[in-house]
Amino acid sequence: MKVYVRAPMSEIRLQELKELFEEVVYDPWNKTGERFYEKEMLAALKKVQPDILITELDRITEAVLSGYEGLKVIGDCRANPANIDVAACSAHGIPVLCTPARNATAVAEMLVGMLIAYMRNLLPATAWIKDGQWKEGTTPYYTWMGNELHGKHVGFVGFGAVGKAAAHLLDAFGCSIRFYDPYVKDTPYTKCELQELFATCDIISIHLPVLPETEKLISRELLYTMKQDAIFVNTARSAVVDMEALQDMAKEKRIKGILLDVLASEPPLPDDLSIIENGNVLLTPHICGATYEVTDHQSDIITERLKAWKKQEQLERIVYNYRSLKKTL
Repeated sequence: MKVYVRAPMSEIRLQELKELFEEVVYDPWNKTGERFYEKEMLAALKKVQPDILITELDRITEAVLSGYEGLKVIGDCRANPANIDVAACSAHGIPVLCTPARNATAVAEMLVGMLIAYMRNLLPATAWIKDGQWKEGTTPYYTWMGNELHGKHVGFVGFGAVGKAAAHLLDAFGCSIRFYDPYVKDTPYTKCELQELFATCDIISIHLPVLPETEKLISRELLYTMKQDAIFVNTARSAVVDMEALQDMAKEKRIKGILLDVLASEPPLPDDLSIIENGNVLLTPHICGATYEVTDHQSDIITERLKAWKKQEQLERIVYNYRSLKKTL
């Protein structure tokens, strides 16, 4: 079988793929920095003629799958295949393999870093120095006094791999961890209802996938129950939050801080960027999961899952669309 690799892979795992399959074509998107959209993806598949596709950002649509019918399996180096029409894959009998938790450590570490940077005023303090404001008679100790993480009540909305990794780190800082997730039961942390979490926590951190039941789950009503000295963090997806309400909260300075790694449009539209005009917002360009180690993690996970798929083992665990494919697998 021929493998077409469009995702960055570690050298070790790439070599392993070459030993597992007859041919491997390695053309990762980060060589040019450009993902393939429908037209480009279809053209590339027709040119390479692979049996297996490993992707990360490329758009896989019904038109792509109808235009090239040679794929036996798709490996997607993401926790959730947001770039793939999974229903179309199921209709064409194509299993989809994902890489859950590939960036859990990266996002968790960045979350802690963002909180410390914001709560200790690191960015404005360094800008203050660059602007030549540290002069005789100034008192930076008091000018830039901030807050500690220790003792803060942190509420996680969604408690999967990323939430648990972040909770583990914040636990070490002496934070009190609470969470809302109807699907998680056995943890040492306190489970709460959503309304209680928002009303009582000092920090709210969002870790939800985009599903019909989670879109705008974080409503205006919920947001406005937060304490005035609370901090809201979203390193997941903007679609799960009422962004108009969040914009209003930023303008009103309704809470102490809003920390975001995601926006409604990426790259952002002018309306999306207006939120950073308020001094209580820290925005990063969707880089919480951007570490070199994530490439290693996703390489390990997708290679192991392809090995299991080849042996037709653990399919219920590794195939994202297993239920809809159950009759054909």
